[in-house]
Amino acid sequence: MASLLNLQTKNINSGAWIIAISTALSGGLGFLRDYLLADHFGSGPLDIYFAAFRIPDFIYNILIVGGIVVAFLPLFSEYFAKGKEEAWEFTSNLINVFLSFLIVLCLLLFFLAPVLMKLITPGFDALQQQQTVLLTRLLLLSPLLFGISSIFSGILQYFNRFLVYGLAPILYNLGIISGILFLAPSFGITGVVLGVLLGAALYLLIQIPTALNCGFKYRPILRFKEASVKEFFLLALPRIFGISVQQINTIFITAIASTLISGSLVVFTFSYNFSNFITGILGTSFAVAAFPGLSKSLAELKNKEFIDNFSSTFRKIIYLVVPASVFVFLFKNQIITFWLRHGLFSSIDANLIAASLGLLSLGLFASCLIPLIFRGFFAFKDTKTPTLISIFSVLSNIVMCLFFTNVLYYENYLSLFFRIIFHLQGINDIRVLGLSLALFVSTVVQFILMIVFFKRRITEKSIKI
Repeated sequence: MASLLNLQTKNINSGAWIIAISTALSGGLGFLRDYLLADHFGSGPLDIYFAAFRIPDFIYNILIVGGIVVAFLPLFSEYFAKGKEEAWEFTSNLINVFLSFLIVLCLLLFFLAPVLMKLITPGFDALQQQQTVLLTRLLLLSPLLFGISSIFSGILQYFNRFLVYGLAPILYNLGIISGILFLAPSFGITGVVLGVLLGAALYLLIQIPTALNCGFKYRPILRFKEASVKEFFLLALPRIFGISVQQINTIFITAIASTLISGSLVVFTFSYNFSNFITGILGTSFAVAAFPGLSKSLAELKNKEFIDNFSSTFRKIIYLVVPASVFVFLFKNQIITFWLRHGLFSSIDANLIAASLGLLSLGLFASCLIPLIFRGFFAFKDTKTPTLISIFSVLSNIVMCLFFTNVLYYENYLSLFFRIIFHLQGINDIRVLGLSLALFVSTVVQFILMIVFFKRRITEKSIKI
């Protein structure tokens, strides 16, 4: 068992398929999780549940996904090339510095939660606000666990230990499912949140033994003024800023959804989760597996190898995502019927989720290729260009969210078109589809801009495509 967990992949394809399969398994558990949530709670309590994730997710995506994932791997590679002891010392210090920072930040947000939730969910009544604050405060423990986990994930990626890296999200979903099945009957929606924390703990614990097997040696050092810490944050800062804007976008969508009909946040979240599931399998998995090789190719001045790996991965994603997008669009109603239309979940919510998923499926090609292009920029150690493009995309999405939700409030050609093509004639309020339409358009715009500027970046380096 230990030898299996410490399995080291030899190339991009094997690493990508391990991540893709684990993502599919994790996604399958995610569907089961959402199935159980819909069956046990319906749309009302789930609005509170999803809203409670906004602040913890804000921290997770900004500092952990946006910062550590981008900056740790290239820096660790440099230090490891100099010497193993230096690399592990850098890792230990970074864990301690980052954990200290996260503790202070989460404590601050714990006390500010009542004020922040009024801004994030202005459409919630007093009782809903109170429940959301309670769940938010509990969930603030999760960024601490995920923060440490992300550094171990970087170690596993460097050593191509993608099996354990892929198992972590599976255990996370199992923790949530355990909360639904065993804790929710006694504690209600709070029991589900306790399951989330259990899953986050498992996410961390599964990675530690393999990191130790790779040679990790923890040291109780805390040096805030270390040059490596400064270098880390300077490299991560542009990406952190870009992710911050994206998270503000998510919060903005939450605020708009809270002012629409009850269940609108659930409609958008479920459809967005499904599209993210596809992106994770067909886009992120290949991008994550390709990233170490892309970085090493440029570091060793192997430009042709860089282009070959990037182009090959790009084509593979295209070949997979196009038929997947067509399938999701054609069978969206059947997917949602099987997944969600049962228990306390209403047929109106299910129909709107199917329509929202149909819109998002049109942009799957872009959302699946963007992670690879991002990592192409990161391999160049260019975090500024994709960040600026992301900011523009987010701002355009916010404007379009306001515009499309307002347009769909009235009877016009667009609303009539949506009612006909998505079979929504019996539903009076379809404004929530404006959120999905805006996200689809802004994602395609972001993809086009990133392709244009990435090609320029390659030209500047005199690399022939």
